[in-house]
Amino acid sequence: MFNLKWTPRRLKLALNLYPPYLGGGIRVTEISSDWSELRVRMKLRWYNRNAVGTHFGGSLYSMVDPHLMLLLMQRLGGDYLVWDQAATIEFCRPGTGTVEARLAVSEAELELIREKTAAGRPFRPTFAVEICDEQGDIVATVAKTLYVKRKPGRRPPQT
Repeated sequence: MFNLKWTPRRLKLALNLYPPYLGGGIRVTEISSDWSELRVRMKLRWYNRNAVGTHFGGSLYSMVDPHLMLLLMQRLGGDYLVWDQAATIEFCRPGTGTVEARLAVSEAELELIREKTAAGRPFRPTFAVEICDEQGDIVATVAKTLYVKRKPGRRPPQT
């Protein structure tokens, strides 16, 4: 990404200055030092409300896009291609006030991805993300499917 050595701090700053997030009131609040977790929040403002006065669905989805892809790119390193491939969102209740989401990639998920891509075949893991209100109630759930493939020439020897 832009030939810049990313650190969690630099990426957080870049995302918080990214015009679509800045304009939507979306704020990355934390990226863990090992790239395993990212937290994001959004306050309800006049510019991110829908016609009935609750969070606009597109803004809710924007909160989680493309963070899982970015986390996986950092955790897997340059030997892998990682793309967002698909997403679905289910709205569970009206979002009012501040909403938050925690996106994480566990060690077990990383190992599964490495195992499934070792022979050079693509793998399409799906991650579930909950967007919650201040009371902890789920406002929306997002299922993100990523495309992950080990780059040719960077595969481990076959045993």
